Parts: sequence; C-alpha cells; structure tokens
Amino acid sequence: MIDVILGLQWGDEGKGKIVDYFAKEYDLIARFQGGPNAGHTLYVNNQKVVLHQIPSGVFHSGVINLIGNGVVLDPVTLKKEAEKVAAFGIDLKKNLFISDRTHLILPTHRALDKASEISKGNQKIGSTLKGIAPAYMDKTGRNGLRVGDLLDKNFTTAYIKLRLKHQRLLDNFNFQEDISSWEEEFFEALEFLKELNIVHGEYFINNYLKEGKKVLAEGAQGSMLDIDFGTFPYVTSSNTISAGVCSGLGIAPQQIRDVI
Repeated sequence: MIDVILGLQWGDEGKGKIVDYFAKEYDLIARFQGGPNAGHTLYVNNQKVVLHQIPSGVFHSGVINLIGNGVVLDPVTLKKEAEKVAAFGIDLKKNLFISDRTHLILPTHRALDKASEISKGNQKIGSTLKGIAPAYMDKTGRNGLRVGDLLDKNFTTAYIKLRLKHQRLLDNFNFQEDISSWEEEFFEALEFLKELNIVHGEYFINNYLKEGKKVLAEGAQGSMLDIDFGTFPYVTSSNTISAGVCSGLGIAPQQIRDVI
C-alpha cells in the first residue's frame, strides 16, 4: 500500500521535513507531480539542503527514490541538486530512479514562461519562471519530450522540431533574450541524466507493491494549488491532491492507504 504526504494549503507546510522524518520507515519514496518550483528544505548533519526535484528520502541508506511520470523534470536543476547531494556521500546512481515517461523542461519552456508572464503586465499569475506550465502544456498538447526519448537516436531531431515551434511562439511575444547559455547547460545536464537509472516507472513501483514493500508518495505545492480544485487561475499546472498520485505514478486508487 501507499501512504501520501500532501500540503493542505498553498505549499510551504514543511512537507520535505516530514517526508525526511518518516522516510526510514519506507522502502520507496516517490515524487508524483510538480516541477522544480517546489523547494523541500531538509537539514542534514545540521546543514540546510533544499531539494526541488529529488525525493526527500534520498539521504536515507536503503531507501529507493523515484521521480514519477507526473513530474516535469529540468535536467539542469537535477544536475545541480545531484552535486549538492553528492557532497554528503550520496550516490544517486544507486538510489534514484526516474520514470521514462517523465516530461522534460526545455530551455525554451523557461523562455516561454518568462515571455508569457511579462506579457500579462499587472495581471501576472506569479509564475516562478521555471518553465513548468509550458512543459505541461506540451505534455497535454502531445508535443513534449520525455526522459525515455533521450535513449532514442532521433532525440536531437525531435528537440530541434519542438524548439522551432517554441521559437515561433517566442517571436509572437517579441522575446529577444539570448538563451544559448541555457541550451549549453541543458545538453550538458542531459549527458548526466542519461547516466542515471531510467526505468518504466509504473512497472517499477507496482513491482515494489506486489512484493509488499512500503511506499511513500511525496507531493509538491499544496492542495489549494491543484489545477482543477485550487484557487484557479492562481494555481500550479498539475494535480497536487491524492488523485494525482494515481496518474503521476501509474497505480490504482485502492492502493492508497493513508493521506497525511
């Protein structure tokens, strides 16, 4: 069965610390939605560590961590986080797994986020400009690139095609900022990402459940930011409530036991 830790308000409820506290009692900690705008603050050996994408069970030996298909992943942010975690002697190649269905945040997603927010003037949503909404838009629009696509020889071609689409949108916004340095960082981070454990996330987690292992699902943001049931339009771009666990990890509702 799966236990779930959610935020009941707009985030910043201290979910990361709670996950970190309970993590040692579980076999698998899984992030099921959201992007790098969710900062989970932990204290490891009296040092402050903020995780944006890596699940908060990463500092516990013997605990496996999964980034689920419901997440949108920024490879650059992941690489920077991995470097922080490595400083504590944690080897992500051993305890971090990423679903091949997880969608990627591209540099042009970040540019589109910024251009769109600027265009709203005084009616800004308050985006964190991390490219999350544009990445989810490409996901629902069936245009996005996924982690599993990195292993395809045609990835670069697919990337260029999507980038050109984004560039046309950016031209409509008259966005002039040079993002070449963003792209350089992005492709360096992709090489790092390919070295990690890319798995069929839904099979991975369901095999754990079949074996009777204990799983904790870690939510990002809070319930009031849910795309369907939050304070729309001032919400995030994913389902932050328990229903998001099912689609974000590929499990059935009856497998959820408790929501904290």
